[in-house]
Amino acid sequence: MPTEIRVPQLGESVVDAVVGTWLKTEGEPVAIGDTLVELETDKVNVEIAAEQAGVLQQILKPEGETVAVGDVIGSIDEAAVASGTPPAEAAEPAPVAAAVTTPGAPAEEAATPTTNGTRANPSVRRLAAEHDLDINQIPASGEGGRVTREDVMRFIQTQPAPAAQPRPAPSPAPATNGTAPAAPEPAEELLFPPAEDHREERVRLSRRRQTIAQRLVEAQQTAAMLTTFNEVDMSAVMDLRKRRRDEFEKRHDGTRLGYMSFFTKAVVGALKAFPRVNAELQSNELVLKHYYDIGIAVGTDDGLVVPVVRDADRKSFAEIEREIGGLAVKARDGKLSLDEIRGGTFTITNGGIYGSLLSTPILSPPQVGILGMHKIEQRPVVVDGEVVVRPMMYLALSYDHRVVDGSESVQFLVRIKELIEDPETLLLEG
Repeated sequence: MPTEIRVPQLGESVVDAVVGTWLKTEGEPVAIGDTLVELETDKVNVEIAAEQAGVLQQILKPEGETVAVGDVIGSIDEAAVASGTPPAEAAEPAPVAAAVTTPGAPAEEAATPTTNGTRANPSVRRLAAEHDLDINQIPASGEGGRVTREDVMRFIQTQPAPAAQPRPAPSPAPATNGTAPAAPEPAEELLFPPAEDHREERVRLSRRRQTIAQRLVEAQQTAAMLTTFNEVDMSAVMDLRKRRRDEFEKRHDGTRLGYMSFFTKAVVGALKAFPRVNAELQSNELVLKHYYDIGIAVGTDDGLVVPVVRDADRKSFAEIEREIGGLAVKARDGKLSLDEIRGGTFTITNGGIYGSLLSTPILSPPQVGILGMHKIEQRPVVVDGEVVVRPMMYLALSYDHRVVDGSESVQFLVRIKELIEDPETLLLEG
């Protein structure tokens, strides 16, 4: 009797998912614990592992199909391997990953290949496919033998650049009067490029991307969203980091002192001074939250996700930096749990890492505030009547005007500016 592969419980409030990528094909042998398929939910990706050894007998739900909790999506034939008569398709041995030399190293110093290179997230598989790479030939460095995005990029760097192929010249039209055919006019080629240059591609949106799009539209339709701007002089923070960076890393086992811990602390200080920005509107009641769970937006291949640093007011600079770093790695590897992205009372997003000079962040309901950080840029400013050049950053606070007044939002942003420009006061803010 074949063993059914069912959609497991996906977490609180998650009732369905989209079949992302089948990592095994019909007729392929599977061992207990092998990842069979990845499901995409609107929050996290879920892997379904084989509970029995055998052969993947049938795939009932193809990639891209929506499935509900408890649905049967495939089956495993235990008897096929037990009897020693697997289907012909499964009899062929799995491909062995080829050895790959590291950049700049001689060929005989090839890195040891992985034996489980087929484990990879859908976004990583797409990246490999875009570069015409066999995922099985990429050495894996991720947990459990998983191929990561960094593995693919390193592998690409080791490959020789393809030789440019000259475009064949068009065949001359046959002469009808014994004379040589006239050469085509260059201008005509520019005005009428060949049809092969006009290409398009249809790519299915991931479940997460669909949900992000829906929630962004809902946020603009349901909240009275406004944005206020200010700028902050980063000189004091940059000087403090420069003076304390080495000592900080040594004391905290290599943890780097970044900007996010300063802004997280500053946000907590401002939220304590203006508690309505840390609130939630429920019908005709305002829920004031006396805890500070700060969401930190992280960009991934499948869109923006916002893992949450819980009780940020109770954490040290080092604890905040370590937690943000760990959550960011999990986000990019698709390993965040529902608990790590659920909730949040306020969000910080940093477009500056992509070079953004100024932007308007969109609220993440039911939160009523989000802070946008931007690129640090040397600009002339007036200090004590003199023009000086300082490292300046624009800040943007988007807020729900139904809950937060304009004057309150301006003072909130000014408070963040004050704390960042005098970072020693962050110690007094807790």
